[in-house]
Amino acid sequence: MTTSADDPADGWFPESIASDYDNPGGANTPETITPAVDLLAELADGPALEFAIGTGRIAAPLATRGIPVSGIELSRAMAARISSKPGGETIDVTIGDMTTTRVPGTFSLVYLVFNTINNVTTQHGQVEVFRNAAAHLRPGGHFLIEVGVPDLRHLPPGQNTVPFHLETSGDDHRYAGFDHYDVVTQQFTSNHITVTPDGRGEFRSIPFRYAWPAELDLMARIAGMTLTHRWADWNRTRFTEDSTQHISIWRTTT
Repeated sequence: MTTSADDPADGWFPESIASDYDNPGGANTPETITPAVDLLAELADGPALEFAIGTGRIAAPLATRGIPVSGIELSRAMAARISSKPGGETIDVTIGDMTTTRVPGTFSLVYLVFNTINNVTTQHGQVEVFRNAAAHLRPGGHFLIEVGVPDLRHLPPGQNTVPFHLETSGDDHRYAGFDHYDVVTQQFTSNHITVTPDGRGEFRSIPFRYAWPAELDLMARIAGMTLTHRWADWNRTRFTEDSTQHISIWRTTT
């Protein structure tokens, strides 16, 4: 639910979202964060740059490993949370769009996690993310993306909606989430319905664009990078036809 504290310049992640973003559970568990930070720390043999750094969920613990970390973030409300985390006080954040914003220096690693490439809703914009990553990388540097595989295998003929979560027994709220796909344009929306115990409801819909792994590889090639690894998760599980997400790493060729 939007509030008077929300700034439209913060896009889809204003204060009303940022205030709950670090709540325990989900993507904020140590079981999720630690393997990601382990792999990123291994790849970063120099400064690292996170596109869409958010509240520093990944960047701050990476910085505690001794990695110099910088970030680009569109939402000031999200970025304001970074400095309060251990390691966050060392992170230099630039407010801007990850398709075009440049920060000083060159980096051994640029990374973009938690499906955020899909927040860029045009193919052109996604290509520009790859170009911008390559422009920040030193020769031989790596660009890493974490993103889900489009869930189209669950769409029978004539259906365009896939439910991904249903919570009907919570004491504080009830929740339903579903994705709505347009397979012609590769656009989809992630839709969230929350009902509080007093019967008040909130509906939130966020637009995305999905891309297949092969399409991302072509974007990387356009930007002068080649694929070096693709895994199903941060623990480097083999990527297969049944994988629901992938961790992909490309390397600059010059």
